[in-house]
Amino acid sequence: MNLSRYLLLLVALLCSPALLAQDEMPEEDPWEPMNRKVFAFNEGLDRYFLKPVAHGYRAVTPDPLERGVTNFIANIYEFNTIINSTLQARPEDAFDATGRFIINTTVGLLGFIDVASAMGIERKPADFGQTLAVWGVDQGPYLMLPVLGPRTVRSGAGGLFDSYTGVPYLFGDSEDVMAFFALETLDIRAQLIKADDLVSGDRYIFVREVYLQRREAFVKGGKIEDSFSDFEDEEDFEDF
Repeated sequence: MNLSRYLLLLVALLCSPALLAQDEMPEEDPWEPMNRKVFAFNEGLDRYFLKPVAHGYRAVTPDPLERGVTNFIANIYEFNTIINSTLQARPEDAFDATGRFIINTTVGLLGFIDVASAMGIERKPADFGQTLAVWGVDQGPYLMLPVLGPRTVRSGAGGLFDSYTGVPYLFGDSEDVMAFFALETLDIRAQLIKADDLVSGDRYIFVREVYLQRREAFVKGGKIEDSFSDFEDEEDFEDF
């Protein structure tokens, strides 16, 4: 089954009346019992597969190449930024994203080298979850998705839109989409190795609170006051 279709089905199941009846849970996390079960599954997958693979990847990959892979993935998402900046009526950001995409795809060798940043063209990522927020859509309850990790209903729905309007889906086939998703997952996990030691207390609550606060910062354009400033930027937790 296509990954996006699977996520759409999952969101529909999460929104069932039986789950919505759990009003004793925290307002932002009414589905906590189920979310914790998914979180436990993700923790096991991470412990026995993703984390060891990420450590191996960092061990054998030269730092310049690892940065190049991160830049390549970010460049792919510039296409989504163009779309969403336009939908948010931010023409200047859309123009900058277009310039970044063209420059980095050509001069930057498919984005492996971030030439645009060196030229002073700042990266200002935007996704459809942020677009929905700009349009006044409420974020909805917190979700913990298998493999993909934390989301809200709004950011999860936005992710579906972004997957169907992204470069891999529009210009590749299903194998390209899955290969890109696997590479992105590996890259994100490798970047988050440095954050492992910062997680304390109830890991589920820690991840939930960090994600919700960082997501709020992203939606508001980076303006946030919280106690999790150890993480470099919102993108570190976009797909945690």
